Amino acid sequence: MTEVVVYHNPRCSKSRATVALLRARGIEPRIVEYLKTPPSTDEVLELARRLGRPVVEILRRKEPEYADLGLSPDTPDPVAAEAVARHPRLLERPIVVVADRAAIGRPPEAVLEILP
Repeated sequence: MTEVVVYHNPRCSKSRATVALLRARGIEPRIVEYLKTPPSTDEVLELARRLGRPVVEILRRKEPEYADLGLSPDTPDPVAAEAVARHPRLLERPIVVVADRAAIGRPPEAVLEILP
């Protein structure tokens, strides 16, 4: 079976619900607690590619770092990815990755379309 990876924040209700949804379907995902183990700039760029979105579209705009760093919808992908690598709280959550595809679990059911 293809590995299912969840970029997870255990304090986030949507993230917990997404993990529970996967487990209810018999899928034990590999959990990446991205606040403890931040993704590299390249990993953030790869997540955005798999999601089919620019990096700025997977940022949490209400986090203070978004404004503090001067990020905007026009921020280039490499700059936004570096910001996430340094400030992982900026990353939207949860992100589920299956093979070459990814989905954001907001709502949790949104990840069902990429499951094997």
